[in-house]
Amino acid sequence: MTTTTDIRLCRTFQTAPAAVPTANTAKYLVSGLDADGFEAPDWLVPDLEDGTAPDMKAEGLENVLERVPKHEFPGEIWPRVEWSYVDETARERGRHQIDRLVSELGDEIDGVVVPKVGRLEDVERAAAVVAEAEGTHGYDDGAIGLSVIVESARARSDLREIARFGENSRLAALVFGPVDYTAELGGRDMGDGRPRWDGLLEALSNEASAAGLLAIGGPFDDLFTERAGVTSYNATEYADQVERETRLGLDGSWSLHPKQTIQANTIHMPTPTELERDVERIERFAEARREGTGAVAIDGQMVDEATAKGFRNTVRTVRTIHRTRPDQTDAHYDERLLNRALDLELRSDGRAGEKTV
Repeated sequence: MTTTTDIRLCRTFQTAPAAVPTANTAKYLVSGLDADGFEAPDWLVPDLEDGTAPDMKAEGLENVLERVPKHEFPGEIWPRVEWSYVDETARERGRHQIDRLVSELGDEIDGVVVPKVGRLEDVERAAAVVAEAEGTHGYDDGAIGLSVIVESARARSDLREIARFGENSRLAALVFGPVDYTAELGGRDMGDGRPRWDGLLEALSNEASAAGLLAIGGPFDDLFTERAGVTSYNATEYADQVERETRLGLDGSWSLHPKQTIQANTIHMPTPTELERDVERIERFAEARREGTGAVAIDGQMVDEATAKGFRNTVRTVRTIHRTRPDQTDAHYDERLLNRALDLELRSDGRAGEKTV
């Protein structure tokens, strides 16, 4: 359970088809559950919706129910179920999937991801389904979280109301779904890809932040590029998208492939240079506060309490990653620097005492 000093991580929201037409239908699900190092996502999303063919969804659900308990996955698990604000049949399938997931995996999953939501009333309807499953199967209210994918004009129009609903509910994250959103708006592919939707992403980041929710960017599905007869992984364009999402304040990025997970985990993680800079500034600012100074110039920058909050967030983020993924922090940071960050006192008044891990 998070506290006021915790940072909930979702640098990577990796969807994995729950069933595929191969001899081992759970191939990609198991690959995600077994991932380690920077290939391991913060959130693994077993996909019972678009990532699984219609005639394999029942098998996909059984794969999730059978395979998840057999693996020690260190991050969070959020199955994506079927849903649609315009399709009652899809909602009934989603209701059934949610009930089975909570009944058989309630202790293994952190929540469910509900796609294609409409207006606020539809999000409330999805939340009620989760609450009903919790009550039926003996879980405390709020034990199973809810994240929704914003991929309809209605959800975009009600974005602020949906986020405000999340302030006092089980809602944990707003995720962007650009493919369905573009199609619903009647957008066309003119040969140079889909729109960037910077305005929507900025609104998503703002409303999620205001409500204490996570904001997650949409998928990048141009996984591979071909040039002069050679096919290669499209690392550059995906990194450009993740960096753009980071600048807009999004908490994480959608991943479709282990290589994308490596990139998103890394980009949404403070660099060694950032960590060393902010640790040094926290130390110097704390010293100035102990001497009775409210603001101090550090390396030419005027640092006050508001500025220092950003420095502390860097350290808290690293500590949270270290708590769940110590293999990543050990590989990313010098041992001396990492230990400084872990041992640093973060009380705003410069006194000893506050540690977030």
